[in-house]
Amino acid sequence: MRIVGGRLRGKRFQPPTKMPARPTTDFAKEGLFNILEHRLHWDRTRYLDLFAGTGNLCYEIGSRGCEDITAVEKDPKMTRFIKEHGEAFGLNIRVVPMDVFQFLERPVQNPWNLIFAGPPYPLPNLGEIPDLLLATQVLAPEGTFILEHNPNHDFQQHALHRETRKYGSTRFAFFRSPKAPAPEE
Repeated sequence: MRIVGGRLRGKRFQPPTKMPARPTTDFAKEGLFNILEHRLHWDRTRYLDLFAGTGNLCYEIGSRGCEDITAVEKDPKMTRFIKEHGEAFGLNIRVVPMDVFQFLERPVQNPWNLIFAGPPYPLPNLGEIPDLLLATQVLAPEGTFILEHNPNHDFQQHALHRETRKYGSTRFAFFRSPKAPAPEE
């Protein structure tokens, strides 16, 4: 696997054999970051990666200048992998070794403005993730949530769905959190 953009462009990393993750392909990653490049200021982005797996997207966003990166991954082998490679790449990645659904139940002091979830495709409640996440306070007002999924799911009727991009059999559904409530006068 390789980092496709930013200061670490071209750096390679080899995920552990028999890893319990399905990394986002380079092709899909390039497409996703071509979109995000024009929508975000990396130096002002607070990024949360749910189901972080290899840390693939953490390295990519860190390579582009994001310095506030949090990865949630429950597998101990993968959390070690993310920590080791984040350090090797000179990135400051906070790794939270926890189940994503337990993480979403915790109170949040400072929400993230970009959240990515790349759950296992056969996850039985994958279709519920947008509602679960958007019902919490983890996404900042007017923040972006991106859910990676396969063609078996369609989120276009979801009230906060904005668009879906297709890269082969990979889909990225973009959701926007509701606007912040207007201050009372």
